[in-house]
Amino acid sequence: MPYLYRATGPQKHPVPKDARITHSSGQSFEQLRQECMQKGMLFEDADFPANSSSLFYSERPQIPFVWKRPGEIVKNPEFILGGATRTDICQGELGDCWLLAAIASLTLNDNALARVVPQDQSFGPGYAGIFHFQFWQHSEWLDVVIDDRLPTFRDRLIFLHSADHSEFWSALLEKAYAKLNGSYEALKGGSTIEAMEDFTGGVAETFATKEAPENFYEILEKALKRGSLVDCSIDIRNAAESEARTPFGLIKGHAYSVTGIDQVNFRGQKMELIRVRNPWGQVEWNGSWSDRMAFRDFKAHFDKVEICNLTPDALEEDALHKWEVTVHQGSWVRGSTAGGCRNFLDTFWTNPQIKLSLTEKDEGQDDCTFLVALMQKDRRKLKRFGADMLTIGYAIYQSPGKDEHLNKDFFRYNASQARSKTFINLREVSDRFKLPPGEYILIPSTFEPHQEADFCLRIFSEKKAITQDMDGDVDIDLPEPPKPTPTGQETEEELQFRALFEQVAGEDMEVTAEELEYVLNAVLQKKKDLQFKKLSLISCKNIISLMDTSGNGKLEFGEFTVFWDKLKKWTNLFLQFDTDKSGTMSSYELRSALKAAGFQLSHHLLQLIVLRYADEGLQLGFDDFLNCLVRLENASRVFQALSTKNKDKQFIHLNINEFINLTMNI
Repeated sequence: MPYLYRATGPQKHPVPKDARITHSSGQSFEQLRQECMQKGMLFEDADFPANSSSLFYSERPQIPFVWKRPGEIVKNPEFILGGATRTDICQGELGDCWLLAAIASLTLNDNALARVVPQDQSFGPGYAGIFHFQFWQHSEWLDVVIDDRLPTFRDRLIFLHSADHSEFWSALLEKAYAKLNGSYEALKGGSTIEAMEDFTGGVAETFATKEAPENFYEILEKALKRGSLVDCSIDIRNAAESEARTPFGLIKGHAYSVTGIDQVNFRGQKMELIRVRNPWGQVEWNGSWSDRMAFRDFKAHFDKVEICNLTPDALEEDALHKWEVTVHQGSWVRGSTAGGCRNFLDTFWTNPQIKLSLTEKDEGQDDCTFLVALMQKDRRKLKRFGADMLTIGYAIYQSPGKDEHLNKDFFRYNASQARSKTFINLREVSDRFKLPPGEYILIPSTFEPHQEADFCLRIFSEKKAITQDMDGDVDIDLPEPPKPTPTGQETEEELQFRALFEQVAGEDMEVTAEELEYVLNAVLQKKKDLQFKKLSLISCKNIISLMDTSGNGKLEFGEFTVFWDKLKKWTNLFLQFDTDKSGTMSSYELRSALKAAGFQLSHHLLQLIVLRYADEGLQLGFDDFLNCLVRLENASRVFQALSTKNKDKQFIHLNINEFINLTMNI
């Protein structure tokens, strides 16, 4: 028999570690179970109800589904019967062979299986119609609670089921994974490595069998010994080839699990064999060695092998290492941080930037080894809203030594030091690198600009690496407002303003917001190089709020002249960043414009500003730009005043970006 690399002897199942509660009630699995037992009722999950909304979002069921509990299907249901094995996974009417291949691989690793399928549940004592499973999502474990009502037709399970009809762990696991992703339909089509990572929190590596290393057999052998999950598939060239059967009994575009590897003596020679499993439980290899396949045939007939390593240790090496990991959560937001790849120079620089400091060489080496894994979040869950997997990747640049967001010119004149092998529409892109010690800038992006998604970036390094988000919170030092010019020293321009101001304001020499609107529009519309319709009343109210020192809701002439100096600077900035002279500024240029005005903002705050002030075409007019600057400066001055006043008092502490974020939402 082939060696399956299971641990010998009975293994103590680990107690599930802390996982975040996800049920809307805020209660844990055990709390919900105890509540049901005290009430003498079976659990019904309102978060994932037993109706069509949990099944499909784009189609109607072809047959009438009936939701039944296992006890209504068979007389004596079992959660796990005789241990969880690969034969417990039989595909139903759902196109989720990728998930089933991952579950089959999961059964080969007892520790990983016990984490995903907690052993504290059964149909025996303590049964209350409630079960739970744990999945890894974006660097944390989640505890997903479900009831045990399953979709059936004529008392048979429609979807995933066990070969033994009285066993239900695999069907319930599929239901929990469907809940995690929003519906059963969301599980149609996918990559096995996606589920493997959700079962382990591991790191993916992909091999093309035709281009695999010479020691590929040893790599797979080592992977199975280390408990890695392994799958394989045959590529398709077009949709017509999907699930087409080859003359050797293999299915194209179908996910298979690699469940064993071995060497046997055959006619005096060592023969390398590999065992793969079809989740369908039928249609199998009919070539040499039948149920087992010669490794040379495996490489000839299969195109791709995916390995989910439980650690980032290279399978080409014998040594095991302790890996350091850092995680960054971020977003690509249209108009501010969704810059696309380097092909789009004008916006590429606006992507999130992470500084990576490699300080220690590998043992006995001149370089530092690290692995970068970029994952787009929740795309499967968003399928019901029309979202697809985006094409993603990343590039790594030598840092120029500045602790600030790099601008467009840097990328115009500097090439990357490393990059992901490709931009591809998979959930995660990961690659291994070796670079000399130093500081680098890592830029995750979509291929096309303006595409929105949340992402999780994991960086694994053999030695401790220091990472820093180049778009984190930054202190803002605003200059003191200039003093008004004494009357006898006014310039010609200021004298003209005074005349217009006196005409509008009257004897008290103060203007209301409505009067300020008239003055500013009368002056600014004479500037031939500034294209805009008119300043809005709300902008003028914000200006008075910023400049009014007396608190009477009006603007004195001295306050107006101080503001006019600011306005001239801000007008010049707008003209500078209105590159096409259209009278509008691209939202992607807003970061640079605000920085030139004295504001260096976090990604989140920049995204908020773009959402508030940019139009559908991601453009800001002069009035939008002015209103934005006035509100930012007003919030900043209030923050600095409060910080000084309450320096030694006990108050809730906010940094400048958090405070501005709060005030911008009021």
